Amino acid sequence: MTRAALLVLADGRFPAGGHAHSGGAEAAVKAGRITDTQSLEEFCRGRLHTAGLVAGALAAAAALGADPGELDAAADARTPSPALRAAARRLGRQLLRAARAAWPSAELDALARRFPKGAHQPVVLGLAARAAGLAPGDAAHCAAYESVSGPATATVRLLSLDPFDATGVLARLAPELDRVADAAMEAARRTATEGVDALPAASAPLLEVMAEAHAAWPVRLFAS
Repeated sequence: MTRAALLVLADGRFPAGGHAHSGGAEAAVKAGRITDTQSLEEFCRGRLHTAGLVAGALAAAAALGADPGELDAAADARTPSPALRAAARRLGRQLLRAARAAWPSAELDALARRFPKGAHQPVVLGLAARAAGLAPGDAAHCAAYESVSGPATATVRLLSLDPFDATGVLARLAPELDRVADAAMEAARRTATEGVDALPAASAPLLEVMAEAHAAWPVRLFAS
């Protein structure tokens, strides 16, 4: 295993398409739910313990070798919003292209054939981590981090928030992120005996509602 590969995979400059998505922050800013550093931190905390936990468990389970088709169906079941499902598959397709270039793998090739229109991003992330020689826990951490880093970065642009303050939010959330990744990893381990029903299904209904509204905007800075 090379831990440096985790830095490559989690780097915001990795061409996986995440820069075009705000993780719900754009809609939250317009609705007045994110207005400053404090409200950004509250938004990211909620997203971490819901979407971040689910994504972390899916990624860890994929890295452990669970069936990608079953995981993709589980991701669909945990994503009620059609707009978010479509966004997750677009991100998965882009991540898969980048991962196949960085870490050529028969498993990644098979995933591309199985899901020509894209699998859910966390599932692809777990298989990318596996191809890179990373541990399932690394995949969980990467997914959990992405769930908060996207909104934090987007808010700098949306609100002209001081980037130092946005980075401070991520730093303060780091201990919670570790705990969420550990919980995701524990759930992923249980899939070996309990199947995908062992994966968390933490919901964030407001994110789903805002995603549907955001998808209908005529002008957007971010895709989701």
